[in-house]
Amino acid sequence: MVDFDTRVQFLKGIGEARAKTLAKQSIYSVGDLLRNYPRAYEDWNNTKSLRDCEINENVCIKAIVAEIPRVVQLNGGRILVKTVIADGSDYIPVTFFNNKYVKDQLKEDEEYLFYGKITLDKYGNKNMLSPRFEKSLDKQRIRPIYKATAALPSKTIEKFTEAAINGIKGQLPEIIPDYIVKKYRLMGFWESLKAVHFPESEEELALAKRRLIFEELLLLQMGLLTEKNSGSTRTSSPIEKDFTEEFYNSLPFEPTNAQKRAVSEAIDDMKSKKPMNRLLQGDVGSGKTAVAAAIMYNAVKNGFQAALMAPTEVLTNQHFKTLCAFFGEDINIQLLTGSVTAKNKRIIREMLQSGECDIVVGTHAVIQNDVEFNNLGLVITDEQHRFGVGQRAALSGKGNNPHTLVMSATPIPRTLAMMIYGDLDISVLDELPKGRQPVKTYCVPTSYHERIYKFIRKNIAAGRQAYIVCPLVEESDSDLVPATEYYEYLKGTYFADCTLGLLHGQMKPKAKDEVMKRFYSGEIQLLISTVVIEVGVDVPNATVMAIENAERFGLSQLHQLRGRIGRGTEESTCILLSDAQNDEAQERFDIMCKTSDGFEIARKDLELRGPGDFFGSRQHGLPDMRIANLMTDTRILYEAQKTAKELVDGSSPATKEEIERLQMEVQRLFTRVSFN
Repeated sequence: MVDFDTRVQFLKGIGEARAKTLAKQSIYSVGDLLRNYPRAYEDWNNTKSLRDCEINENVCIKAIVAEIPRVVQLNGGRILVKTVIADGSDYIPVTFFNNKYVKDQLKEDEEYLFYGKITLDKYGNKNMLSPRFEKSLDKQRIRPIYKATAALPSKTIEKFTEAAINGIKGQLPEIIPDYIVKKYRLMGFWESLKAVHFPESEEELALAKRRLIFEELLLLQMGLLTEKNSGSTRTSSPIEKDFTEEFYNSLPFEPTNAQKRAVSEAIDDMKSKKPMNRLLQGDVGSGKTAVAAAIMYNAVKNGFQAALMAPTEVLTNQHFKTLCAFFGEDINIQLLTGSVTAKNKRIIREMLQSGECDIVVGTHAVIQNDVEFNNLGLVITDEQHRFGVGQRAALSGKGNNPHTLVMSATPIPRTLAMMIYGDLDISVLDELPKGRQPVKTYCVPTSYHERIYKFIRKNIAAGRQAYIVCPLVEESDSDLVPATEYYEYLKGTYFADCTLGLLHGQMKPKAKDEVMKRFYSGEIQLLISTVVIEVGVDVPNATVMAIENAERFGLSQLHQLRGRIGRGTEESTCILLSDAQNDEAQERFDIMCKTSDGFEIARKDLELRGPGDFFGSRQHGLPDMRIANLMTDTRILYEAQKTAKELVDGSSPATKEEIERLQMEVQRLFTRVSFN
């Protein structure tokens, strides 16, 4: 008899060697194996006749082998195995690539099930290429398809999972309290696990998924609420006086209503005895730094120190310059990054420890063990999805329950954000500063290159600057445009009389900073760059961006890149260059050309990519969802959130044992988070 904690090597047919292969997919125990849900299913129950099946449709065909399989030798040692199958309605040739065993597995005149796509050959005739097959039986089933590797095919995982199901034989305690199971009419735990891997019908699979999705979201919400409540200790940094108006009066511009609202929400938090724990999310160019500056100004004027951590030196330097411009000499602000000299680092550390330094802006350097604060009252992290949850906690740990603000330019629909960031209060910047114009966006084929170069030259002649973004740094086997080669080409041809710069992630920090300084000052007129400019570089004079091989970028990434232009009052243009004709790329380009609303783009990106890519643990310090979909399962998410509140605040009728069992599962779920 096995249970959830049994190591997989003790399951029948696995052993030590295969256990090591499973470990590469983070499968160590029987529980891990059973929580490794199928990514898709193949319905081998629902067969179609050869005459009725559609071209390029995945189908299951019940047919006999009408010809003895024959082996065809190709150049280079490769082989094909060819045969013909028939089902009474039609017959088609079937070809298998590099699988010599098929010849002995398929017997003439015997009936099999073949699963795959019906395609057309160059003459327009139907055929099937390398379908999966098995002997035809009276009762077929819906087959699970797992995320697979060459060393661990889906069929092998299916076999191991079946061994786990048979080994447990229903001996699993229920995780969800009985009153919840009854209230929401949920399938039992054991039954749902068995059905999600080996469903008898589509209806049974739907019930199993609903139960497991509810369970996963319930555990997620309980973990977030527990985290939020654990942070409800008193802060040592409540502010006594509001200096916001004094800060606004020093600005050369009028803040937007959204900025004022966000500052007010933060100040209200900081006046209370509980530490602020707030997410500030806003589209590119919405003015998050000005909001952060107002909040830092209040912290410093009330006698506390503040720290701002950003993921790159380029962005850190920009924040430092912006804040220096906001504060003048009234506030002592220091820059602490990896490229600061050892001597200056020591001086800054001494200033922080003595309290002489009011604000430090830095990269990961600010969370080193030797950095100590005199009275840290506020910590801010920018582009927070680029930091692990442990790194953010390390910065907060430098103070005594300081106020925390995390900033993100990755917009998420508000209702969804409220559930995902259950441990944070949320402020949203949903309007652009006055004078900003939407960036005009066009998608064109690469045959437009010369016209684009002329357009860029026209803007440069008018005193403006431009970017050309490439997906690669150096030449590779692919047909993508490499930044280094492209830079040399343009410098010697179309832009020989202009000042060009090259920026990419493989450059040393000092070299990157030097290029950005020259671009910011206007010395560099055209910057050839990789996506290193995606985050935070702010050059108001840059009015044109051309993105090469635009099909290689995700929708949100294209939007982030586009956000580097349109930072001033001049009209700006973004040009997406691509010869891609596939539907997915075209849909991305259409969205980019139609809207500049980051929240709408984020919503579309979630629909196109799915939350698995959009919300990984690195994005927000939460565990990856194995079966729940945060976009499509919102109704279940609401139910789970409501139930989680009852369980955490003690108002539910659950027994002590049921609560403890849930808390143990919450712990298991959250131990999968990366704390790097």
